[in-house]
Amino acid sequence: MIFFHGSNAIIDKPVQFGSATDNDYGPSFYVTLDNFNGKLWACKNEQVGFVNKYFLRNDLFDELEVLDLTNKDKYCVLSWLAILMHFRKVDERFLKLYENRIKWLEKYYIEVTNYDVIKGYRADDSYFKFPLAFISGNLSYERLCEVYKLGNLGIQYAFMSEKAIRGLKYLNSKECDESFVGKYKDIVVGATKKFNEILNEPINDNETFITDLMKNNDN
Repeated sequence: MIFFHGSNAIIDKPVQFGSATDNDYGPSFYVTLDNFNGKLWACKNEQVGFVNKYFLRNDLFDELEVLDLTNKDKYCVLSWLAILMHFRKVDERFLKLYENRIKWLEKYYIEVTNYDVIKGYRADDSYFKFPLAFISGNLSYERLCEVYKLGNLGIQYAFMSEKAIRGLKYLNSKECDESFVGKYKDIVVGATKKFNEILNEPINDNETFITDLMKNNDN
C-alpha cells in the first residue's frame, strides 16, 4: 500500500500523535491513498508544500486493528459525528446550548485508541458546519447522511498506534506544483455550496431530526 501525507515540510520519520489534538480523530499521523488529495493538503495554506510518500506491506496492514468508518453496513453517520464532537474544538456557547443533544450522541462514540488505524471521511474546519447544523436542528438525519456519503474532502487514514507507525516506510518527498495552490480552497467552496443546496431544500414530512431520534430512543 502506498500512502501520502501532505505537509509544509518533509517528514521522513512519521511520529505517533504528531498532529494537533483537535483533528478529526484526535492526535495521530494522517495519510491518504490518493496522491491528488495529498497535494491538495500540502498546499491548503495557500503556499507550496510537500507530498511525503510511504510504503506499507499488505500483510502488515492486515495485522492492524482498523476502524473503517466508511463501512456504512457496520457504522452509521452518528458514530462518525460522535468521534468528531469528541475531538474537535466547539464554541462554548454552542456546547452549553445543545448540551443534552451532545451528551446523547456520546452513546455512539467509539474509543479510537483501541485501534491501530482509523479510516474515515475528512471533515476539516470548514466542513464541520454539517455536523453542527444537524446538532442544532437545522439539518435532518437524512440530509446529514447524504452529505456524509458525498465524502467531498476525501478519505483519510489516521495511524494511531506505534505499531502502525512502524509499518510505514518512507520513500520520498516531492514539492508540489504551484498549480495546486488554491485548489483545496476551491473544493471547500464547492462542498459548502453543495451543503447550502442540501440545507435549503424544502423539508418533507418523512425527514428525521436529532430531537426525533432522541425521543424515539427514549421510548
